[in-house]
Amino acid sequence: MTLPLPLQAAAEARLATQSGDRRKESAALTAAYKAGGSSAAVDLGAYLATRMPATFAAVERVLAEVARLRPGFAPASLLDAGSGPGTASWACLQHWPGLQSVTFLDDHPAFLALAKDLARAGPPQLAAAAALRGRIEALPAGLEADLTVAAYALAELPVAAMAAAADRLWHASRQLLVLVEPGTPQGFARLRACRSRLVAAGAVPVAPCTHALDCPLEGGDWCHFSVRLPRLRAHMHAKAASVPFEDERFAYLVLARDGTPPAGGRVIAPPHRAKPGMSLRLCTQGSVEVRHIARRDASAYKRLRKCEWGDLVGAPDQQEDGQ
Repeated sequence: MTLPLPLQAAAEARLATQSGDRRKESAALTAAYKAGGSSAAVDLGAYLATRMPATFAAVERVLAEVARLRPGFAPASLLDAGSGPGTASWACLQHWPGLQSVTFLDDHPAFLALAKDLARAGPPQLAAAAALRGRIEALPAGLEADLTVAAYALAELPVAAMAAAADRLWHASRQLLVLVEPGTPQGFARLRACRSRLVAAGAVPVAPCTHALDCPLEGGDWCHFSVRLPRLRAHMHAKAASVPFEDERFAYLVLARDGTPPAGGRVIAPPHRAKPGMSLRLCTQGSVEVRHIARRDASAYKRLRKCEWGDLVGAPDQQEDGQ
């Protein structure tokens, strides 16, 4: 899952103009990211080389699921809340090229300037995007869009600001709200709190949840997924990496103004495959279950044998597509 070529070229051109110890800067960025710190002081070159590709891959994977589950969804406007360099907006244009207006919102002027600079290489909607300085927990009352995306933005907020952020983001979303966070227990906890608050206010879960009941995960368990992305040359250099790919762990939540949650169960762990068959850990209608599919059950095994972590499979009484 690679960056769009115009974005990749624009990022590489920007990196070519910057000097510094990219590996040291990348290590500091990774440490701040894992600690849930602010991105205000991060080196923009390190961010472009390491975090932007991973963020794009995670957001693109989430949006692909949105497009699959809501094939009629055709937003005309996008609010990229906590936009950083505008990564999520580029991912949205991959799925909804009919977007007419894009708004970047971030509290850090350097990121807003970078978003606008990179956007000049993109389609007209990005090149003409509005750039607003502001915090997601204090969005202006009149700022709304058909689609609101906040990618890796909640992690930078103090816990005390979460309720206000959830309310403001939901109020700004005319049709859909997409939240993407690091695939850590802390990232999931933030999304879980937003989910509880907004479902109580009438929001409809679209993904990954298949129900509007209380989240059934308990104890130290958390819902997260993974996407593999190739490391480009600058990425490998910044991380002193020898492996040409990286696995980005992420958690996400998609909420809608209307409709119903999808039927079936979400695979919330890597499938376990063995000679007798396979086992899937599923979040279904308010519960977590492990479903065993014996290889001797040829019909069911054929339907599910290609199922992967993060997929949605049909309910027991429905045909399971094994996507």
